[in-house]
Amino acid sequence: MSDFNSFDSVWDALESDPIKAENMKLRSALMIAINEHIEEMRLTQTEAAIKLHITQSRVSALSKGKIEEFRLDTLINMVHRLGLHVTMQIAA
Repeated sequence: MSDFNSFDSVWDALESDPIKAENMKLRSALMIAINEHIEEMRLTQTEAAIKLHITQSRVSALSKGKIEEFRLDTLINMVHRLGLHVTMQIAA
């Protein structure tokens, strides 16, 4: 028998509140997608800031994974401004 718990995601391990953990999972997935798309488009932080309608310092925070600085709706707006689309699946 092991002395450690098993978690489905890092957010489940870090966040005791399952609602907050789910929110972190969603924000994390969006931030990864945004950063990957910025890299694929080879945008500078300044160019990305213009496209996303945010400051360059916010792009920097995004690229550093500062998840606590971004709300879910803000990230969805950024995804849209990059020409991407968010789909959602709800499971029991």
